[in-house]
Amino acid sequence: MLEVQDVEQLIGGALDRIAADEFMPDEERTHAESAVGEDEAEALAYLVDPFDLVAEVPGVELAQASWSSEQIDYDPDADDWELAHDEEDGDEESDEGADEQEEDLARHQ
Repeated sequence: MLEVQDVEQLIGGALDRIAADEFMPDEERTHAESAVGEDEAEALAYLVDPFDLVAEVPGVELAQASWSSEQIDYDPDADDWELAHDEEDGDEESDEGADEQEEDLARHQ
């Protein structure tokens, strides 16, 4: 999950990246600028290269990547947002692994 806190800044960064791409054909540039202005996932896609995200992960080769986005109201206290490990039958090993994942996510935010 990714929370966009400043949509205008995200879109502006993507538009800057598109404008700086000297190899992008004008027709593609026009389409990209339009798409970025309409969808935050498109803006993110111009700023984050999924291949770069996993390039150093051993044993992983990214063959294809796609983005999607959805507007939601996030309430961390709502039951709908409970992590899957909270629904398990109390398996300590699963809880420890989930805690480590949450710590990793917190370090990267």
